[in-house]
Amino acid sequence: MSALQKVMGWVDDRFPLTATYKAHLSEYYAPKNFNFWYFFGSLALLVLVLQIVTGIFLTMNYKPDAELAFLSVEYIMRDVEWGWLIRYMHSTGASMFFVVVYLHMFRGLMYGSYRKPRELIWIFGVLIYLALMAEAFLGYLLPWGQMSFWGAQVIVNLFAAVPFIGEDLSIWIRGDYVISDATLNRFFAFHVIALPLVLIALVAVHLVALHEVGSNNPDGVEIKKHKDPVTHIPLDGIPFHPYYTVKDIVGVIVFLMVFSAIMFFAPEMGGYFLEANNFVPADPLQTPLHIAPLWYFTPFYAILRAVPPLFGSQFPGVVAMGMSIVLMFFLPWLDRGKVKSIRYRGPIYKIMLALFIVSFVGLGYLGLLPVTPVATILAQIFSVIYFLFFLLMPWYTSIDKTKPEPERVTG
Repeated sequence: MSALQKVMGWVDDRFPLTATYKAHLSEYYAPKNFNFWYFFGSLALLVLVLQIVTGIFLTMNYKPDAELAFLSVEYIMRDVEWGWLIRYMHSTGASMFFVVVYLHMFRGLMYGSYRKPRELIWIFGVLIYLALMAEAFLGYLLPWGQMSFWGAQVIVNLFAAVPFIGEDLSIWIRGDYVISDATLNRFFAFHVIALPLVLIALVAVHLVALHEVGSNNPDGVEIKKHKDPVTHIPLDGIPFHPYYTVKDIVGVIVFLMVFSAIMFFAPEMGGYFLEANNFVPADPLQTPLHIAPLWYFTPFYAILRAVPPLFGSQFPGVVAMGMSIVLMFFLPWLDRGKVKSIRYRGPIYKIMLALFIVSFVGLGYLGLLPVTPVATILAQIFSVIYFLFFLLMPWYTSIDKTKPEPERVTG
């Protein structure tokens, strides 16, 4: 027995290292027909690690102080060795995180990855999405630029629209009557400590739940139904390591090429990733001409603006915005389709999914624009389509004509 084997044996007697490795990598059997869409789960994990590491380095020089926050970001960009690179990695990573997560969720919609027995995986995934939105919102204030300040002002003020408790709730969130140093400090604490811990915990349970029931595949066929009678290994499964770890490395390399191209040549991405107004120090006395959140919030911001106020209150819009996310939790029970994968779905589901994607992208674009009568009407149309995708799902999935699902994966 080699020295390494002795060390591993000593560790395994005290901690299930080898057993964990086998359960989640070398003896975790995944379907053999994964395609391009299955890269985005591992890429999301990569970006999470990237954000945590770069965030740690940024906190070494950042000052959560209303007088010094903007100057400390400038100091990181200009004077800290490679500080500009770390800051751009973090800012680019924030947007790329949402790009990857949106594509990951779209794959779930295409292949029915939220259907039985994966309901809990989907619920944990939506919780990760919510935590990610909160994390991004809290981090958005920290540079203390004009758009950071006024964007946070608008979003926090939405809570004031809640009947009876709204004013107290918005004051509690801000820690003051206006966005101030107290707000910056508490947002910083939540951004760098509380929410990263929540995200890590949710990602862990998301993966544990996934490995408990097994991965879905483009055919929507359960590979555990057909096992070798002797080894009990799924006939249509292959070990995650080394087959998919190697495949994921290819995806990581391509992703890092795109990520690096953005980071080095267009970190602002035309104002979508970093806005021009955020390179101006926050001024509570001067409101920007047009206040809009970053692109990954704009679909929900457009829904908020599409709903007319009631008795001067924006509460109906706030409810609509909240429901647009809450409905995602119920997706496993709204879908009554006979098959999981879009490969075998009928035309109605495919049309509804296409309309949903068009409405989501359309709302995202409209959320970036100033309010105009035409933009409001378009946002209302897209909002109706968005909600009908969920609310009519029990009906149109049950009547849709589907193709027969295969017994085994088709490759």
